[in-house]
Amino acid sequence: MKTINALVVDDSMEFTSSVTKYFENNTKINIFACLNDGREVTAFLKNHKKEIDIILMDLIMPGKDGIAILEELQKESIQKRIIILSSYKKEYAIEKTQKFNVDYYMLKPCDLKSLESRILDLFQETRKSFYKKEVSHDIQVKITELLHNLGVPSQIRGYQYLRDGILMLYESNELIGGITKQVYPEIATRYHTTTSRVERAIRHAIEVSWGRADYQIMNKMFGHSIDFDRAKPTNSEFMVTISDVLKLEDNRLYHYS
Repeated sequence: MKTINALVVDDSMEFTSSVTKYFENNTKINIFACLNDGREVTAFLKNHKKEIDIILMDLIMPGKDGIAILEELQKESIQKRIIILSSYKKEYAIEKTQKFNVDYYMLKPCDLKSLESRILDLFQETRKSFYKKEVSHDIQVKITELLHNLGVPSQIRGYQYLRDGILMLYESNELIGGITKQVYPEIATRYHTTTSRVERAIRHAIEVSWGRADYQIMNKMFGHSIDFDRAKPTNSEFMVTISDVLKLEDNRLYHYS
């Protein structure tokens, strides 16, 4: 594995200093630069696009906050691994970062050893990533369109959880039998919540969609996998069916074991 170059974006000199000191002798992770003003981030990345592998960023900063930076990076099509490090823990703020494909969210004060582990996890070549940036953008657009067509409101928590869960199943066949033990915990970690809340939020999103979606669309998609008139699909049936539809469209046929 090549050395991972990180850009730290945080207005706290004390924090950037502690991170730099922690990684100064690390052979795998290098703190390439630290920025204390959000207005500098996009220009810096344009000048060092090839050097930077990951951004470690706070949400609350002078000049330009983290959400504004994420919006700007998306507009400029600058794609990097991103870990949010923030003491700001409002759920709506955490959820808002997810549409920008943030890889991880850690609350401050955070253990730097844990931060090191999370960075290495993201770049471990043998690890099968659930969020492959090189393929996930178009698929996320398709998932978003399908969920909208199925009547899932984008403003409820379960919508984001469903999006992530479907993407995980799309990218890894091995997870089809491990939704409770693997998919829910992964989503819970990303959104700093519990697996039971993830399960309930997804269940609620499906119930809402079942009452407002077009009957023909629902029947076309789920009619062969469940008794449409008698029951709603389970969380697993809903996510697996949509991921299956995406794979068929993508000519990536697979078989259930």
